[in-house]
Amino acid sequence: MENSKEIKEVVKKKYSEIAVNPKQDKDLCCTETTCCANVEFKAFEGEYKTLEGYNKDADLKLGCGMPTEFARIKKGDTVVDLGSGAGNDCFVARSQTGESGMVIGLDFTEEMLKRANENLAKTGYKNIKFVYGDIEKMPIEDAVVDVVVSNCVLNLCPDKEKAFSEIFRILKPGGHFSVSDIVLTGDLPDSLRKVAELYAGCISGALKKEEYLGIIEKTGFKNIKVDKEYQITLPEETLQKFLTKEQLQKYRESGTGAYSINVYAEK
Repeated sequence: MENSKEIKEVVKKKYSEIAVNPKQDKDLCCTETTCCANVEFKAFEGEYKTLEGYNKDADLKLGCGMPTEFARIKKGDTVVDLGSGAGNDCFVARSQTGESGMVIGLDFTEEMLKRANENLAKTGYKNIKFVYGDIEKMPIEDAVVDVVVSNCVLNLCPDKEKAFSEIFRILKPGGHFSVSDIVLTGDLPDSLRKVAELYAGCISGALKKEEYLGIIEKTGFKNIKVDKEYQITLPEETLQKFLTKEQLQKYRESGTGAYSINVYAEK
C-alpha cells in the first residue's frame, strides 16, 4: 500500500461503506470499542455524550479521542474539522464558537458529506458547512482559520508532512490546532503494516510518536504539547491473526505499543 492514490481509495471505500450503513460491522480500527476483524478494544478514554453540542446522529464512533475537548475554541472563532465524517466534532465545535463563529467540515467521501448535511438540515444551524476536499490540498484560503481539529484522520494521510503544512497554511498567525491520532512506540511488524484493512483503520497507518511530533515541529508549529495520551492494548486474538508465534514473541519483547494522543500546537 505504498501508492498514495491506492491508500486513499481504500480509506474512501471503507468510510463510504460506513456512511451508507453505519450499523454494519466495522473493520476500521478507529472506533470507540472495536478494532480490525471486530475484535474489541478501547481506543480512548472519555465520553462524547458529556460534551455540549453532542449530536447522536453524527456520532459514528470512528474517533480515537475528543479533540474539541482540548481545542480552546472561543466565541466567534472559525474552526475547520479535517475528515469531518458525519459531523460529530463540528456540532460540538459549533456549541463552543457560538452563532458568531463558523465551523467548516472537510471530507473527501461523498457519502459522509451527504450524511453530514442530512444531520445539519435537522438542526437549522446556519454557521456550519460541509465541503468536499483532500486534507493534503485543502480548498481553503491562506490564514483564515482560528482553530483546526481532527479526529483519527491525519494518520490515514499518505503524506503527513503535506497535511500538516496545509494546516499551517490555512491557520491565521497565532491560530492553533488540536488533533487526536494514533501513534506508535517501537517498530510495528511488517506483517501488520501490509494488511490494507489495517491501514484503512489506525494502527498500520500510524507513525512513531517522535516522528509524528517531529513533523509538526518541522512544519513550523510552536508550543507543541500532548494534552492526553492513552495506551491501546491490542487483544491477543487480533495479534495472532497477523503474526506467527515467533513474531508474536518478538513483538511482545520489543516494547512496541500503540497510543491514542491528543496534540495541540500553535502557528
